[in-house]
Amino acid sequence: MATKTWAVLLVLFCTAITTSAQIFYKLGANVLQFNILSLITNYNLIIGLGLYAIGAALLIIALKGGELSVLYPIIATSYIWVTFASSYFFNEPVNLFKWLGIICVIIGVTVIGYGSKSQVIPAEVI
Repeated sequence: MATKTWAVLLVLFCTAITTSAQIFYKLGANVLQFNILSLITNYNLIIGLGLYAIGAALLIIALKGGELSVLYPIIATSYIWVTFASSYFFNEPVNLFKWLGIICVIIGVTVIGYGSKSQVIPAEVI
């Protein structure tokens, strides 16, 4: 069964949601004090957890319409989005090694995507 386009798009949207969750985690961690009151009143952490829950729900819906071996590697694109988002929001540098990592993720997801396409053997070969 081929992965449906809507499932791939939903997983990509899921990566955007979980990237946002990571940003909220970082914002929450920056002001975190290690006591229980600080944890339960840290709205950034709570928002991050909520976004992760939404992302998980979207992933489950997407998995209903596609192949796990195709959809799950797309989640690796979160590494790309988090790198760019942390550069934008937290002024973290994107150095040569991060760029090489981004390129590797793109190549890996692309190769897995192409490798998942079923190859039809012509009837005259069989």
